[in-house]
Amino acid sequence: MMKQVVLVAVLAAASFAQHDVETIIQRSVGANAADWKAAPDYDYIERDRQQGGGTRTYEELMILGSPYERLVAVNGKPLSSEQQAGEQQKLATTVVERQKESPQGRRQRIAKYEKGREGDDLMMEQLTKALDFKLVGEQRLGSQDVYVLKATPRPGYKPPNAEAKVLTGMEGKLWIDKKTFQWVKVEATVIRPVSIGGFLAEVEPGTHFELEKMPLADNIWLPKHFAMKSRAKILFLFTRKSQADETYSGYHKTAPIEAAAAER
Repeated sequence: MMKQVVLVAVLAAASFAQHDVETIIQRSVGANAADWKAAPDYDYIERDRQQGGGTRTYEELMILGSPYERLVAVNGKPLSSEQQAGEQQKLATTVVERQKESPQGRRQRIAKYEKGREGDDLMMEQLTKALDFKLVGEQRLGSQDVYVLKATPRPGYKPPNAEAKVLTGMEGKLWIDKKTFQWVKVEATVIRPVSIGGFLAEVEPGTHFELEKMPLADNIWLPKHFAMKSRAKILFLFTRKSQADETYSGYHKTAPIEAAAAER
């Protein structure tokens, strides 16, 4: 009888734990969807670390439906007065061009931007469908109390496009805020070769990416840091390596275009 009681208790605990993981993941998906929807409402500063060394810092501005990148510093040093004037002129020219563009031209420009956003959002959404998650602990990460989840490839997952196929060979970890269910940090690594684009390319083991997010007002979280290192064989013969290391800061609501241009 005692063995039966213990077995029932173990099964009940396992069922509860699985349900709890599913709840955490589903609520985190909802939180990320709200973040994605709010992101275009913010301008911000982006610092990119160059593969050859050094950094370039940009002010990312939303101008009439799509972003514009304005260089503000190189290797941590502000541009000279002459360079600043040149960047200001480029910005002013872009504003005028977008104000004068045809309705069709504007729709095409915005559609191109939205297509890229939708691709990024799809990959983040597919992350929760392509992987099985296990709650492995709770901890303090920075100022947040988080759930720690381990992710492994889900058998039978069918990717909706070539880009998402890479998820079939990935494993990773998620750190999810216990109060808001926001993704505080995500790490993923390719553990086996994955062919993409038919016979054109293969993503190799060692490809790795990580994303960290930070809280803003209204329970919106946006990226703080993104890093990626990738290895791919083109035509299965030539190995191409690429990497990115981007830091984001200074988020603020996008100003009306007239005010934004006048301030700069």
